[in-house]
Amino acid sequence: MNSKAVKTSEIKIKVGLDSNNIPVDLKWMASDSEHQNLNDCKSVNISIWDPVDNNSLGINLWTTDMRVDEMHSHYFRSLLNFTNSYHQATKNPFALKLMKEFCENLAKQTSDWEEEKK
Repeated sequence: MNSKAVKTSEIKIKVGLDSNNIPVDLKWMASDSEHQNLNDCKSVNISIWDPVDNNSLGINLWTTDMRVDEMHSHYFRSLLNFTNSYHQATKNPFALKLMKEFCENLAKQTSDWEEEKK
């Protein structure tokens, strides 16, 4: 644990499940936010690095009422946000350009695919 930490914050995620343990309601809040109430959301993706197993762990939840177009947008924006964070931490000069191109290409192909299905 980092002994220099002087402040802590807690992130709370409340998951409402149906009888089959499928998320139907998601809410979240952060303890250091100015708004101390649970906020609605439709999807939560958490990536955790386990230094003991040297592996990434993930929690990926979405509600049954999340529309496919919302999932597309959330996924593409999450990839770009993750890339920005990665670039900020590592200064990898290729990440931003390549991932932005990848996401734009994937979004275009996904849009075309969705149109073909109609």
